[in-house]
Amino acid sequence: MKVVVVESPAKAKTINKYLGRDYTVLASYGHIRDLPSKNGSVRPDEDFEMDWEVDSRARKHLSEISKAVKNADHLYLATDPDREGEAIAWHVCEVLKKGNKLNGVEVKRVVFNEITKSAILEAFNHPREVDHELVDAYLARRALDYLVGFNLSPVLWRKLPGSRSAGRVQSVALRLICERETEIELFRPQEYWTIRATLAAKGGESFHANLTHLDGKKLDKFSIADETAAKAAVAAIEAAQFTVAQVERKKTKRHPAPPFITSTLQQEAARKLYFAAKRTMQVAQKLYEGVAINGETVGLITYMRTDGVTLAGEAVDACRNLIKSQYGARYLPAEPRVYKSKAKNAQEAHEAIRPTDPARRPEDVAKHLGEDERKLYELIWKRTVACQMESAILDRVAMDVRSGDGATVLRATGSVVAFDGFFTLYREGGDNIDRERRGDERDRILPDLKPGTEVRRAAVDPEQHFTQPLPRYSEASLVKRMEELGIGRPSTYASILSVLQDRDYVVLENRRFVPEDRGRLVTAFLSSFFGRYVEYDFTADLEEKLDDISGGRVEWKKVLRDFWQQFSAAIDETKELRVREVLDALNELLGPHFFHDEGNGRDPRACPSCAGGKLSLKVGKFGAFIGCSDYPDCRYTRPLVVDNSADPVEIAVASGPVELGVDPDTGLMVTLRAGPYGRYVQLGEVTGEGKDKVRPKRASVAKTVPMADIDLRFALHQLALPRDVGIYPESGEMITAGIGRFGPFLRQNGLYYSLKGDDDPRTIGINRAVSLIAAAPHRTPPKDLGKHPGNNKPVILRSSRWGPQVAVGRVRANVPKDVDRDDVTLEMAVEWLAAKGLSPEKKAPAKKKVAKKKTVKKKTAKKKSAKKKTAAKKNAARKVPPAKTAEPAGGV
Repeated sequence: MKVVVVESPAKAKTINKYLGRDYTVLASYGHIRDLPSKNGSVRPDEDFEMDWEVDSRARKHLSEISKAVKNADHLYLATDPDREGEAIAWHVCEVLKKGNKLNGVEVKRVVFNEITKSAILEAFNHPREVDHELVDAYLARRALDYLVGFNLSPVLWRKLPGSRSAGRVQSVALRLICERETEIELFRPQEYWTIRATLAAKGGESFHANLTHLDGKKLDKFSIADETAAKAAVAAIEAAQFTVAQVERKKTKRHPAPPFITSTLQQEAARKLYFAAKRTMQVAQKLYEGVAINGETVGLITYMRTDGVTLAGEAVDACRNLIKSQYGARYLPAEPRVYKSKAKNAQEAHEAIRPTDPARRPEDVAKHLGEDERKLYELIWKRTVACQMESAILDRVAMDVRSGDGATVLRATGSVVAFDGFFTLYREGGDNIDRERRGDERDRILPDLKPGTEVRRAAVDPEQHFTQPLPRYSEASLVKRMEELGIGRPSTYASILSVLQDRDYVVLENRRFVPEDRGRLVTAFLSSFFGRYVEYDFTADLEEKLDDISGGRVEWKKVLRDFWQQFSAAIDETKELRVREVLDALNELLGPHFFHDEGNGRDPRACPSCAGGKLSLKVGKFGAFIGCSDYPDCRYTRPLVVDNSADPVEIAVASGPVELGVDPDTGLMVTLRAGPYGRYVQLGEVTGEGKDKVRPKRASVAKTVPMADIDLRFALHQLALPRDVGIYPESGEMITAGIGRFGPFLRQNGLYYSLKGDDDPRTIGINRAVSLIAAAPHRTPPKDLGKHPGNNKPVILRSSRWGPQVAVGRVRANVPKDVDRDDVTLEMAVEWLAAKGLSPEKKAPAKKKVAKKKTVKKKTAKKKSAKKKTAAKKNAARKVPPAKTAEPAGGV
């Protein structure tokens, strides 16, 4: 029997059909083991020995593989054709070897780039050994990621509370996003103007031309800097007569883009289909593993984790035959197009992403696919076929129109598609616009005019512009930038972007990455104290070394030794850092971000709550925040982030107290404030110090209350809570209404009832309150059993979700099930609470310590010597040899 191990059950099912009964195909369900998430899994001091742990979810699948291998003579490892697939094959082999399951079993590695019957049968006819150079590259990459994560992350947690973790590649990607945000914040727009004239020859069509020369000088972008200069330029054009000076015509070719690799597929799917990188890879995985067509599972595309742009010969022939039959011979180049990868070591999976059969058109398989699968397959099919089509030819025209004195020149440009070539099928996306449907080329056709032809001015339109900062990164542009810098590899991009979002370092807004302040703090910290390890060149060089390992050009442990020697030294240096040093560095780097200069002459760091305090970055148990330097005298704090799109009053509240008005009864100022648990209103300020300190009355404001509704009247209503509503008829107890940590409530006879909907604790009447309490499920009110003898606090018998219980403060004990609630006494409750650690006896008051005099010390010394004599007598009685008698501490 022959056993085949693949990664996914869907693939196993399909391959089993192709191979027949002599083969048993089983799935590993991805990786079967990994480094344990604890210190010591990679040991640099032991030449980077690594411990591996079998995943609990993989044990069942490994057991099935082990049982099947017992009765087999061949084991084929047919995992994916990339580094990760090679690693999974190696892991499976290693686990089976340790279990002595491979005795007498021949082990071979099988690789196929597409799940079709012909490709799989061909692969099994040409098996090979496990590529240990690829495995070494995987081991080095995994060890590096582990060493960085498990050594750098604890430093972050200690020095910068609230941070999640750091990673070898993700931290560099985060730096890209944060640096772009800083560029946007520091950007200062610059004004400039363009002048556009509408011209026409006598009896001819009108066209547009832009001013390029004025007063005999060539204009650059900022030559016309303000409205005055723009009006002068308009006046010069209106005063002149124009003729066509020269016409330039030339043909240009636009060549098709190469077939997709992983990164370009993610970029184009983001632009045209609005797919996130993770979603793109998930959909591509389904297309690769296959869909049911006419009762047979067929893989529709080749393997989707690749950085190679080559196409198999049969795929090129199929594309060329389809082009000739469907589009005609003029769309078919004389020779097949050959593409070469720009990557220095493109070896993830050597062929580009393409349809397994180009003759299988999107419309032919649409009914078998979901909407996402259909869109992505169509994108891949079009790109693949188009890459073998003839180039598009454009006729470009540039026309200069000059004034009589030659001092003023306008230029008109246009282009016409002379031959659409591959444009007929596919055009690369830009900013998510499918240019195939725009028709903008038609708008730029110029009339056929000869030099010397007079043209008349119809209108002159000056237009004001302001320079714009570079846009925030989208998923497509970030992947492209990482690829340009050599950071990461195609198979890692989707996971990197997901990790940054999962750890709340960045957020996607309008499909653009915006760094959270937590992410900016982490980047600033790493740039300040681990700058080398977030440098783009360093990360790219390390990726090249990993590629060299996979190519057999360098030994993998040498790369690890070189890295660890310097990295461990940097870690040791930061252990001596004080948190204050870290905060000083972050304050310097991120000051312009957190403390905006409004240009009004005020110090952006001045505390709004006190006279002399300065605001700065601080860290607490739950992360970073902005606080006053005069703490504890001034307790002003605010969160790091204030949403600039929020209501102006809400922004003001986040920055400091907002005065609502004076309470007519007390004459104290009522303010609206923001605290760690939300908004609240406060009456007056803190007065007195020490024992005489008096805290002002406060009342919370629900999140659902709009800022526009919070005025003095609203605040006074809140501060009046809790309020007496009236007497409940059945119990004769007062009903009170208020707002607590779980929202608005009614309280009666020790029981709480939540208020919902339109019921407001400030206005609810007695009739409505009585009806709500009567309609609520019956609950037994709490009962005071008496004072606890140990601390003189009340012992309360009450109901809970686990049944009746007795409680003193926060100490609680359940009433045994065999005891009826009505039979519970104070003595029984004290006994049950004692079992929970609450002593039934009063603690004796602590004795005051009396300073010992010198004479007391002498007495103590005598007592000690007496004890020593006693010990010596005991030792003598035991006949212990003097030489073995232990001397008292300090000797004699």
